[in-house]
Amino acid sequence: MRILIIEDEPGIVGFLKEGLEEEYFAVDVADNGREGLAMALSSDYDLLLVDWLLPGLSGIEICRRFRMEDTEVPVIFLTAKDTVDDVIFGLEAGANDYIKKPFAFEELLARIRVQLRAPLSESAPLSAGGVEMDLSAHRIACNGSELFLTPKEFALLEYLLRNKGCVCTRSRIIEHVWDIHFDADTSVIDVYVNFLRKKLDKGGCTDLIETVRGVGYVIREK
Repeated sequence: MRILIIEDEPGIVGFLKEGLEEEYFAVDVADNGREGLAMALSSDYDLLLVDWLLPGLSGIEICRRFRMEDTEVPVIFLTAKDTVDDVIFGLEAGANDYIKKPFAFEELLARIRVQLRAPLSESAPLSAGGVEMDLSAHRIACNGSELFLTPKEFALLEYLLRNKGCVCTRSRIIEHVWDIHFDADTSVIDVYVNFLRKKLDKGGCTDLIETVRGVGYVIREK
């Protein structure tokens, strides 16, 4: 999953980027409003984290202009403003959620997962074909037995599971899992899919990832 952070405080940016990458998100950063809006409109993101007060263009204006072009990608405001009027103003501009600085990373992560409709408990894991993924615990089970994946394997499987039933093109996978743009060599995806298949096959979850020749990959519920 790919997140854009639009924030001009280097300390907050470093804190967020490190934490989110440890949670297997691909992360881009813009340190001013105009650059951030341009990136948001020109690239394919799953969620935006936007500071309210930014040089060049405010977070409110970013959200308003972004919503003129896109109505689905979630936006979470990061701000020190906390009055009821401020909250209402931000939400009416098109934000999905709002978190006051300073904040605990765990709370922000929970809010991000809510917006991405990610399961937060074992009662509703991402699942398909005998595989169950618990994002909050970073655990994967294959037919009830724990499966051990590298961070990139985990992120790739998560992306395919989130998009179960939809064909994921190589260009979308490389952008959302590796944070590399579409003109990059996508052959690395085929290598990691092969790694994943071998581990899944060993656990008895065979034929989970289907190849769509010339396009990409898909997981379908059997």
